[in-house]
Amino acid sequence: MAQVGIVMGSDSDMPVMSKAADILEQLGISYEMRIISAHREPDEFFEYAKTAEDKGFKVIIAGAGMAAHLPGMCAAIFPMPVIGIPMHTTSLGGRDSLYSIVQMPSGIPVATVAINGGANAGLLAAKILATSDPELLKKLKDYSASLKDQVVAKDKKLQEVGYKNYN
Repeated sequence: MAQVGIVMGSDSDMPVMSKAADILEQLGISYEMRIISAHREPDEFFEYAKTAEDKGFKVIIAGAGMAAHLPGMCAAIFPMPVIGIPMHTTSLGGRDSLYSIVQMPSGIPVATVAINGGANAGLLAAKILATSDPELLKKLKDYSASLKDQVVAKDKKLQEVGYKNYN
């Protein structure tokens, strides 16, 4: 049974949403990924959001661009955490998406990551799940340690070769 629902309004969102899925896979978290348009197929969207709890979802990650109603509508229906990913748009660079997701009315919170922040959405979902899963918490701590190790290795290389030879 999937613990996380990943939903997007268009397949053009896939490059960003797949980063969330990659993180969840890396941490051993089950998920279900769907393309459902809140505007073009509202009945299917409402069915998805209304049945997400029964499917066992603990968190929904919803990505959307422009008017970006998908995350907010998920939060209005689904009683557990929703993480919104604002998508970059050509007209306003994603600020339209960001504002649509982050400016939810009182009582309908959506945790919002950066524009195109798929990986961070996956990590935030994992952190939410880790509050009641000590094994997952250990995996997250190991993940954080690996990030530190990567930075240390890059700095070591910089110190050895200098910035002009760093590639």
